[in-house]
Amino acid sequence: MAINESPITSPSGVALPGLARALVMAGKLSQKLAEDLYRKAQSGKTNFIVELTSSGAVSAADLAHTIATAFAVPLIDLEAVDVDRLPKGLLDAKFCAEHRVLPLSKRGNQLIVATADPSDTKVAEQIKFRTQLGVDWIIAEYDKLTRLVEQVTKSASESLEQVIGADFDFDVETAEEGNNDTDAVSSEVDDAPVVRFLQKMLVDAVNMGASDLHFEPYEFNYRVRFRIDGVLREITSPPVAIKEKLASRIKVISKMDISEKRVPQDGRMKLKVGPNRTIDFRVSSLPTLFGEKIVIRILDPSSAKLGIDALGYEPEEKQRLLQAIERPYGMILVTGPTGSGKTVSLYTCLNLLNKPGVNISTAEDPSEINLPGVNQVNVNEKAGLTFASALKAFLRQDPDIIMVGEIRDLETADIAIKAAQTGHLVLSTLHTNDAPATLTRLRNMGIAPFNIASSVILITAQRLARRLCPKCKTPVDLPREALLDAGFREEELDGSWVPYRAVGCASCNEGYKGRVGIYQVMPISEEIQRIILRDGSAMEIAEQAEREGVRSLRQSGLLKVRQGLTTLEEVLAVTNV
Repeated sequence: MAINESPITSPSGVALPGLARALVMAGKLSQKLAEDLYRKAQSGKTNFIVELTSSGAVSAADLAHTIATAFAVPLIDLEAVDVDRLPKGLLDAKFCAEHRVLPLSKRGNQLIVATADPSDTKVAEQIKFRTQLGVDWIIAEYDKLTRLVEQVTKSASESLEQVIGADFDFDVETAEEGNNDTDAVSSEVDDAPVVRFLQKMLVDAVNMGASDLHFEPYEFNYRVRFRIDGVLREITSPPVAIKEKLASRIKVISKMDISEKRVPQDGRMKLKVGPNRTIDFRVSSLPTLFGEKIVIRILDPSSAKLGIDALGYEPEEKQRLLQAIERPYGMILVTGPTGSGKTVSLYTCLNLLNKPGVNISTAEDPSEINLPGVNQVNVNEKAGLTFASALKAFLRQDPDIIMVGEIRDLETADIAIKAAQTGHLVLSTLHTNDAPATLTRLRNMGIAPFNIASSVILITAQRLARRLCPKCKTPVDLPREALLDAGFREEELDGSWVPYRAVGCASCNEGYKGRVGIYQVMPISEEIQRIILRDGSAMEIAEQAEREGVRSLRQSGLLKVRQGLTTLEEVLAVTNV
């Protein structure tokens, strides 16, 4: 029978916790000895189990068996656990050592955690907050658990020292003149623990495949989260006192003004990984109620060089895109929300077009990927360098191909369209829901229908869905009605394929690993041009595109479900139309 976990007051007035009460009820401790040990733990500010095992009143093995029976929790022999197969990055070593807990495995949204005290609900809540996962306790002998936690903590520390040795270094340039660096600021910036902590976070983020790091200060705590496969996960919760030193360190190496904490700032920094590889980071600071929140985006130049096949285009979609970028002039638009992979798609196209015989210029805010052979310009609106002014300058630079980071206003759109009409290939992005809506968005910005029809040659709408882990994905039996409601046609439910669900294992994140693109590639045909010229609606354009064989975003996502690449839930979430 499970024991009530709330403290129980004994006749002598001592409020015994559920663990001590369980041992008394099981006959392992007398009431007086339990009270004495509990008082000693409270006065010495130690754990009750520490006092219990050090006193010799109950052996660690006997204690574990008693707790497992009393709380109806499974028991595990940690000597049979393979340390190398334990999940990494879910809880930091300091937390595990302080609370004597150890993550053993992950199943779906549940984290299996070894503990000697399942009655500690506060620790369970902290683990749930840090990992965003439910906690399933499993009992381990206290002495074996202590040794294993120390072993894991030591190995993590040793690997950190190896990682942050000579192979990793910041490419730090001298801070801009005008920053009044006092001795206090210098000591903050050069604080060795802060430097090591920041390097560890950056290295861990790169190794875990994160796209962003979030350093977030609150009133009573400070947390670090990574965005992995599009989902934020809490990685660690360092002391609140570190926030000012950490912010100063990041701002110095990003060449930001460390004396200015009242307004947002942007910067860049580099991490040198070995002799031949350097990773760029884009840094943004934001003043909040309790300090500066810092977000660092990892800019991986190799992502643009993976090739178009790695992006997830279907063969016919890939062919349409390649035909469009081979055209000598016209406009190609990539549309989708922030974080949908538009920049990588554009740079993949630029990488294909980047040849010695062409002149390519880009205007971005800011440039995220450095591409040798391409003239890249960072927009600076404070200095008067806007997208529109950069475009005007490009047209005087004998360009062949122009890439505009984003069309935000009528002036930029008008210049870009005129460039596309006068013998240049123009690539750009817009924020719209799908490809047909992009045409009506241009119309609403004030572009004449004739100019849209004569300049735009192809529109690609895209989303990123989490890719199923190939090691642990499992077939799932979904009702036929649910599949039909999602958008599958009757003829597609012929039994030749099965949907999968995410499970979760040590090598993935909640059953997903990486992401796959979902695309709607819509060439502007003569019939769609006629609809544009008569100022037709996005619905009319969508119906015509479907007649021409263009899949909607939902249909493209369902195709990925049929291919076993992602789950139906993920597709419904990212193509919420």
